[in-house]
Amino acid sequence: MAALLLLPLLLLPLLLLKLRLWPQLRWLAADLAFSVRALRCKRALRARALAAAAADPEGPEGGCSLAWRLAQLARQRPAHTFLIHGAQRFSYAEAERQSNRAARAFLRARGWDGGPGGGDSGAGGAGEGERAVHGVRDSAAGSGAARPVREGDGAAPLAPGAIVALLLPACPEFLWLWFGLAKAGLRVAFVPTALRRGPLLHCLRSCGARALVLAPEFLESLEPDLPALRAMGLHLWAAGSETHPAGITDFLAEASAEVDGPVPGYLSAPQNIMDTCLYIFTSGTTGLPKAARISHLKVLQCQGFYQLCGAHQEDVIYLALPLYHMSGSLLGIVGCLGIGATVVLKSKFSAGQFWEDCQQHGVTVFQYIGELCRYLVNQPPVLETYGLTEGNVATFNYTGQRGAVGRASWLYKGSRFGTPRGSVWPHLQPGDVFFNTGDLLVCDDQGFLRFHDRTGDTFRWKGENVATTEVAEALEALDFLQEVNVYGVTVPGHEGRAGMAALVLRPPHSLDLVQLYVRVSENLPPYARPRFLRLQESLATTETFKQQKVRMAKEGFDPSVLSDPLYILDQAGGAYLPLTPARYSALLAGDLRI
Repeated sequence: MAALLLLPLLLLPLLLLKLRLWPQLRWLAADLAFSVRALRCKRALRARALAAAAADPEGPEGGCSLAWRLAQLARQRPAHTFLIHGAQRFSYAEAERQSNRAARAFLRARGWDGGPGGGDSGAGGAGEGERAVHGVRDSAAGSGAARPVREGDGAAPLAPGAIVALLLPACPEFLWLWFGLAKAGLRVAFVPTALRRGPLLHCLRSCGARALVLAPEFLESLEPDLPALRAMGLHLWAAGSETHPAGITDFLAEASAEVDGPVPGYLSAPQNIMDTCLYIFTSGTTGLPKAARISHLKVLQCQGFYQLCGAHQEDVIYLALPLYHMSGSLLGIVGCLGIGATVVLKSKFSAGQFWEDCQQHGVTVFQYIGELCRYLVNQPPVLETYGLTEGNVATFNYTGQRGAVGRASWLYKGSRFGTPRGSVWPHLQPGDVFFNTGDLLVCDDQGFLRFHDRTGDTFRWKGENVATTEVAEALEALDFLQEVNVYGVTVPGHEGRAGMAALVLRPPHSLDLVQLYVRVSENLPPYARPRFLRLQESLATTETFKQQKVRMAKEGFDPSVLSDPLYILDQAGGAYLPLTPARYSALLAGDLRI
């Protein structure tokens, strides 16, 4: 009798398997657990936002989400370590004080008087407290001598909501300035540190920057750009005490002279949570970098990132990603603030130092991109996620399935997005609008998503998306080149695809490798510079007269197969060299750095 009662339970998995339901239902417990975690995270963020809205606008917790969250943590756990950078350690209370000094220095550049009832209504426009010519010591901060506003080399005082660009490496000063700008009611633009010349000026113009803070170590390489930057009427500051060219002042020195008391929250409180908070530049799918608009809502949502990952306030997060990327700034730093944890910030990733750092600081969470994890892939498992700076969806591999970046469960699909079934999107109706990520993800029969490749004329190298049109435009400006075809090729032992350019010379010119290298080094960031060159008499096209890229990418750069002259970029020597069989062998053996 007992066996008969158990028979339906034994047959149920077979029935579900036959109906193709078992691959989905076997993960039901994990789907439910993650959905509950996501709901708790949403409620917690909503409660914080409501508390901030009800806070005293004159107090530090009545401002934007970055301002009030940092003020909260400085009050709730002031001695807890927020940031470790080399031998430096900063508590949450110290982070609050450092950012307050930066905020007051930026407010001085706004001409904010800071007296009782002074200031403006937020980032939307100037109010009674704005003084366009001279600022005085903020009475809310205590006593002190009045000092004039530093207006820079002909630059007008910063208006409320003005955009200040940061060109800084990953360092504590980056955070103090970022947080200070948020508290001062100014918006920030994170500029990729590799950009120079045309791409840099394009980024500053496209976001409407009114000021630029740069690292002193970049001044030498930026010297040719300084006349154009001055012509734009920018406030120019350096974040350091080294010798500066005329018209550039030391912002850190100005900030250190300020008191560290809190600034009123109303200065940074947005009129609408969908208002722009900051800009992050992405390579996009075509042309020069694009300014992705990040709203206050998205910054608030990013506070829940590590909570969704299952991390907590006693975790120690290892972060070796650029802070001008969303993964480093919004997920790494803002996510850390969300749970009140500790972040170990590295200016540059080092595989040789990684495990020593982890042991020294008790690291429990490592946030990475694929290029970094390649060296550590044989170690304990990590949590994979997928998202985009300008996107509206993210996925989490909460089940730990190997090779997956997330799971499209029926719970998640029903509330956020649809998964393609053949050629039909069952959630999509005529007139609907969708976001094209430019990424190709594959969904298996269990609902797991795996990253496959980039689509369109882009490829990914060194953790960055490279637009082939941007590279081609830089090369086509050379008078000795008639045609250029840029595409990505796979390199054994390396993640992503390295750039390769097929070139056709313009008669009667010859190939000038020196001039070509100068052109790409001055106009393209390091990750976008073609690693390989292929010299051809003509470029192959498709039946619709488009450049043939797929076949060229498959042919690669093997000199024993291709009869065309080939060249490889020697980054250490700063030149393109003939790709001989010996250099090709050294590349495959890992002895030649690309």
